Amino acid sequence: MNLDAPELYFNREISWIEFNKRVLDEAMDLSNPLLEQLKFLSIFYNNLDEFFMVRVSNIYRQYMSGTWGASSDRTTPARALAAIRKKIIPLLSLAQSFWSKTLRGALRENGIRIVEYDELQDKHKRFLQGYYQSEIYPILTPQAIDPGRPFPIISNESLNILVELSSPIGETCFARLKIPNNISRFLFIPRNKEAKTHASLGFSSNANDNDILFLEDVIYRNLDSLFPGYQVVSAATFRITRNTDFEIETDEADDLLETIRDLVDQRRFGEVIRLEISHGAASSLSGFLIKRLELLPFQIYRVKGPLGASDLMELCKVERPDLKDPPYTPRVPAPFNESRVGVFAMLRRYDLMLYHPYDSFAPVLDFLRRAADDPQVIAIKQTIYRVGSESPIVDELVRARRNGKQVTAVVELKARFDEERNIKWADTLEEEGLHVVYGLIGMKIHAKLCLVLRRENDGIRRYVHIGTGNYNPTTAKTYTDLGLFTSNEEICADVTDLFNHMTGFARKSSYRKLLVSPLSTRGELLSRIDREIRLHQERGGGKIFFKINHLVDQACIEALYRASRAGVEVRLQVRGICCLRPGVPEVSENITVTSLVGRFLEHTRIYWFGNGGGGGEMFIGSADLMPRNLDRRVEVLTPVLDAAVRKTILEDILLTHMSDNAKLKTLKSDGSYEKITRREGEPIINSQQIMMRRECGWNPLFTFDGDIGGHEKKLVKPKNIKSKKKNA
Repeated sequence: MNLDAPELYFNREISWIEFNKRVLDEAMDLSNPLLEQLKFLSIFYNNLDEFFMVRVSNIYRQYMSGTWGASSDRTTPARALAAIRKKIIPLLSLAQSFWSKTLRGALRENGIRIVEYDELQDKHKRFLQGYYQSEIYPILTPQAIDPGRPFPIISNESLNILVELSSPIGETCFARLKIPNNISRFLFIPRNKEAKTHASLGFSSNANDNDILFLEDVIYRNLDSLFPGYQVVSAATFRITRNTDFEIETDEADDLLETIRDLVDQRRFGEVIRLEISHGAASSLSGFLIKRLELLPFQIYRVKGPLGASDLMELCKVERPDLKDPPYTPRVPAPFNESRVGVFAMLRRYDLMLYHPYDSFAPVLDFLRRAADDPQVIAIKQTIYRVGSESPIVDELVRARRNGKQVTAVVELKARFDEERNIKWADTLEEEGLHVVYGLIGMKIHAKLCLVLRRENDGIRRYVHIGTGNYNPTTAKTYTDLGLFTSNEEICADVTDLFNHMTGFARKSSYRKLLVSPLSTRGELLSRIDREIRLHQERGGGKIFFKINHLVDQACIEALYRASRAGVEVRLQVRGICCLRPGVPEVSENITVTSLVGRFLEHTRIYWFGNGGGGGEMFIGSADLMPRNLDRRVEVLTPVLDAAVRKTILEDILLTHMSDNAKLKTLKSDGSYEKITRREGEPIINSQQIMMRRECGWNPLFTFDGDIGGHEKKLVKPKNIKSKKKNA
């Protein structure tokens, strides 16, 4: 059987659109609180913006150049662009209808009133007129478009108004007006009392007593003031999306830092990929823009409702807990909450695990904090990908350096849309005297690693944290990620070698325990799939369970098809893109694919192979099954060696999520997703809620007794749980 046949693969872009549809479904789930619905609607639009800026721009570039990038489904760029538009138009219609006919009205009934200008009282209109004259009018810059003043360069994602004017002698002319982005887009207007100052129109954490008006509505009402002597014939809001996916030419990048600085500046003015314009815009306005921007028909999207709807996320900040999910406080699990015992003492004997956001991110910070303060710690090495705008991780690294530690930070400047922030962190760390590496030319460093070297009685010992997610306390509250702490000598030696590769010229042909991209991840996973096939043929009971973000790589998909054909049970939970087609007779009958979109973003990567019983073999880490992760990034998957931790991840996390019948959807062979239907009398299994209700942590229970030197205490593990490693 030809497992390379294009009909066995879903198109990557169409599969992504199906994922974003599941995000929209979550917005339209009326069982969610109203502001959670608004949050998911905003995420849907933000996802779509990034999709056009990155993925559609890449296909458009292929289309215009006449090249054709390899894809498993063999879809040409022209067909892909047509299919994308065909899929997106109904989704946009659905989202816009939900906003205008359902969500906006429901918010209004619950005190969050988003109004039109004409709904305001006369006194409020008069006050807004004064606000416009003193606060808005002075910063507006209308730009005439004529032979002496050419069409201006429109920055990416900016909100604009195109105005058609009639001159005193009857000539038609056009002007562009950019809506300021340094003023809040939402004006909070006190409903039942006088607004005393213009500052009172700013964001209000309590929206109950306010009418909320879009800034552009006020500007529309005052367009005449910007063009005295001319008559405003028509006007329309528009917004363009540009290509932001610039490639760095390896042979031209003498200085990676300066190259990335230039790239960030270029991104605002890349090639135009999409034009969004108000649905009721006059044909004269849309035609003018299409001609000046040199656009093709498939690039035009007419929008009902507000453009740039991702800005609606701002309204989710209002203090209305009754319209949000109940707050969740992550736990600090045993043994991390046992203050009498140091984390290094624990890790000398046992592996420990955290599962965010159900477990607090605090133990990760505490690990670094203890390392920064511990006089026996001599060095710390850390990867930085997306750590956020305010980073306690960076603070601890700086403190460690001030305390005399040797500190190395591998800062990935090419983290898309975080380049400016990471440049800032790189500059800050260098100023503090840290050894800063900016990443590698032609390769993103996506691995999540922290290495601590400590001088102890028996020599230098190493301790490692390896995660599936970024070192970001903010996203750790909303992304589900696993983090493994270990002092296993072979894993720590591998991490040391990998840091030497990232910072120097060291090259490794193999690693002891880790799977490392681009060197070995694909090959090692494929060999384990083949091993599972062989073991199943010998003794039966073959099982492969993966929980990942994306599945695109053709070699991996073909291997899973081979496993299915051999009778191996393959269960995949893929949050986003999945190019594998399940349910094809004689190919993928033994493969089930599910997807979970819920309150938290499912972000873990777990790979488990039954391996003939005995607890199987498991890896966690940063790599998804995509060519970019396997070929063009530095990624790490670490084995989970402790049998008890592995059992916990498999049974309490992986299988619980795969058994969800509240939020889970199943991928069908036609590419659509179908919600799991509970059988009559079957209890509701909401996996994320089960994770939140779990009272204990994810590590085997520990007790503490006796001294083992200094102020540290001895760890005693329950008798029914075996120790994990002989070399500890």
